Amino acid sequence: MPEGLPTHASVVVIGGGVLGCSTLYHLAKNGISDAVLLERNQLTSGTTWHSAAQVRALRSTKNLTDLIKYSIELYATLEKETGQQTGWINKGSLSIATNNDRLVHIKRQGALAHLFGVRAETISAGEAKERWPHMNAEDVVGAVWSPDDGRVSPSDLCAALIKGAKALGARIFENTSVTGIKTKDKQVVGVETRQGAIRCDAIAVCAGLWSRTVAAMANSEVPLWPCEHFYLLTKPIEGIEGNLPTLSDHDNHLYIRDDSGGLLVGCFEPMGKPIAPESLGEDFAFQLLPEDWDHFEPMMKNALHRLPALEHAQVKMLLNGPESFTPDGSFLLGETAETKGLFLGCGMNSVGVATGGGAGMALAHCIEHGHTPMDLHEADPKRFAPQYNSVEALTARVPEVLGKHYEIAYPARQWETSRGLKKTPLHTIWKEEHAHFGQIGAWERPLYFSKTKDPAPTFTRPDWHEQVRKEVMLAHMQAAVFDQSTFGKIEVTGPDACSFLNRTCANQIDRPDLRVIYTTILNERGGIESDVTIMRLGSEHFRLYVGTTAIKRDIAWLERQRTTERVQIENTTDRYAVLALMGPLSANIAGQIDAQALIELSYFQACQTRIRNCPVVAARLSYVGEAGWEITCHREDAQTLYRTFKDYGAQPAGLFAQTSMRIEKRFLAYGHELDTDITPLEANLGFAIDWEKEFIGKDALLAKKQGNVSNRIVTILFENQNAVPIGNETVLHNGKIVGKTTSAAFGFRIGRPIALAQVASEVSSHDGLTVQVNIAGSLEPGKTTLACAFDRDGGRMRSNTGA
Repeated sequence: MPEGLPTHASVVVIGGGVLGCSTLYHLAKNGISDAVLLERNQLTSGTTWHSAAQVRALRSTKNLTDLIKYSIELYATLEKETGQQTGWINKGSLSIATNNDRLVHIKRQGALAHLFGVRAETISAGEAKERWPHMNAEDVVGAVWSPDDGRVSPSDLCAALIKGAKALGARIFENTSVTGIKTKDKQVVGVETRQGAIRCDAIAVCAGLWSRTVAAMANSEVPLWPCEHFYLLTKPIEGIEGNLPTLSDHDNHLYIRDDSGGLLVGCFEPMGKPIAPESLGEDFAFQLLPEDWDHFEPMMKNALHRLPALEHAQVKMLLNGPESFTPDGSFLLGETAETKGLFLGCGMNSVGVATGGGAGMALAHCIEHGHTPMDLHEADPKRFAPQYNSVEALTARVPEVLGKHYEIAYPARQWETSRGLKKTPLHTIWKEEHAHFGQIGAWERPLYFSKTKDPAPTFTRPDWHEQVRKEVMLAHMQAAVFDQSTFGKIEVTGPDACSFLNRTCANQIDRPDLRVIYTTILNERGGIESDVTIMRLGSEHFRLYVGTTAIKRDIAWLERQRTTERVQIENTTDRYAVLALMGPLSANIAGQIDAQALIELSYFQACQTRIRNCPVVAARLSYVGEAGWEITCHREDAQTLYRTFKDYGAQPAGLFAQTSMRIEKRFLAYGHELDTDITPLEANLGFAIDWEKEFIGKDALLAKKQGNVSNRIVTILFENQNAVPIGNETVLHNGKIVGKTTSAAFGFRIGRPIALAQVASEVSSHDGLTVQVNIAGSLEPGKTTLACAFDRDGGRMRSNTGA
């Protein structure tokens, strides 16, 4: 064993890129001074060293934006702390638009920037030209200027982080390859290297494109894959002096900045080139991949159009380096589902340097406290179904992910690759019904039916608007079938199942058999880890219905709350189908098919019966606000049940119709209205709390209940019938930003656009206030309501007839 390699460390960080260095620095800063970093080669080797190192703050959510804002603050002050330069240059960034849809896109970004505390302003093409005089601006129609953005030197940054970490007691070992990870009872206990073993309590895998291989040593899944990533470097060009803002020409797939008197021209081309990690070889460190001018040529033509000076510039090199991407374009940060104590900080999708400071801080916090400092569900490694971890799915998807990096964020846009990973039992029938499918998690789910053509991407009213109206009206006036088979089904059984769930859930679970309970699952801080519907099937048998993308996360959470309780937890999602028969004629259909047991149910009751000799569990509840049942059956019986319902008058309805209807009913959705930063008090879910019993998070809720709840969810009814809110828009009251929309749609039963919004208490404590929603710079007026917009007393969904 080499001198200095410890036999034990609280935390071992694997990988010496920006994420590993930042995580080590923050662990040491938090007092974990015995943390060590192992790097198989030298610090910054692999990807970090050749990063273009742009640091642009604005992201799609406040918390992701806050990570980069933290990075900017850290990079600007780290030199003072350590004496090591980071190469931080604050010259701002300029994003240009060359068509109206891109202009809408950047205007939406500009509005979000104000909400998230990022300085940004929409400027004219002329002003953009003034800020970047070397560009051809003839086709530019507008731009967004962000003055606080900048860039950094990745190698210098890592050197500063490491210097700071060492000063606090952390240790770094280069040329130390990890050859194995030791586990006991699915928990890490140590790492093995060629130089010896280290016992540890936690491991942070920050190994870039090799993270998948490293985590596999602990039987954990890391769905990431590398692509080739290109940028052009020129020799000095006349007129390029000093430092310029970073120029983003996303319509032409380009980013541009000065570099040593010349230019750096990078791209995220429409379809990237995947590479197999093993093809790089074990010694790959500071090497580059071969130049590929044929692949870069279309981007070069775009660059020549935007930068006429390039025509006579001398090329220094076409840099081609590997960069890792995930199936959805967001990174991986947090503990794995499979192995306790194994944490990920990888799959950075080309934002590693920008996010590195904040992501390292968040990962260190997660390792120390068991949770990130703010909700980061978009980065939770447990969000991916196992199907995404296959080589086939990854190599097909990540080239598209690279290309979507600069794509216009149209609402309802869909991935084209790695489709069909999971299909519901009714998939064949839905194809016959001309469904337009969307991928939710790994599942193919009908968004709407009677599709005649591929929908055109737009920020205006979509071409499927009328079809969705028909489907909503079917459920409202007649009978519709919604396929909810993608919802997770988790069986919790055993002698202690009831007491275990009562401890982990906020609502009272000890109800009679065949009762249905809606509840939240909270963390110790009172934040919502999940919202679930629980059906009691027997004294020791409960079935949890969870969100489509929450299965892995929720099972891991439940498993880790279990102590000595005699409980079994099983994922039975693929075993069952769920059909929601909804609408005022659903009772007539039930009567005609001899399903009288369904009609006799009260709301939130269930029964076990047979329909056409198929055993089912039917629950009287509704996610769309109309009378009906959610009917669970064996997957092989789903087609029989659907054809039976259709024979008696029911028609299919898709996810878009369901979404419109649930927003009208103010039914909340995880990842939109609910997350770990939100408690049931902000979400108006106090009705689902049993204050008389003990449950995880109760103390935090009581403290918040006695204090002030600063934000709540309200409904906004728009005055303009033609407004098209899509969610994630700022909400203003008396000219002041007070919150943002969380979900939005056209409300067909109320005849107007509608949104749910999280707003400050000054707005959420009053009914009927006038607010404005900033939709791409247009302030659309609306009225708030503290109740749902449709059928406020819930009479329709509790009625046997729906009338």
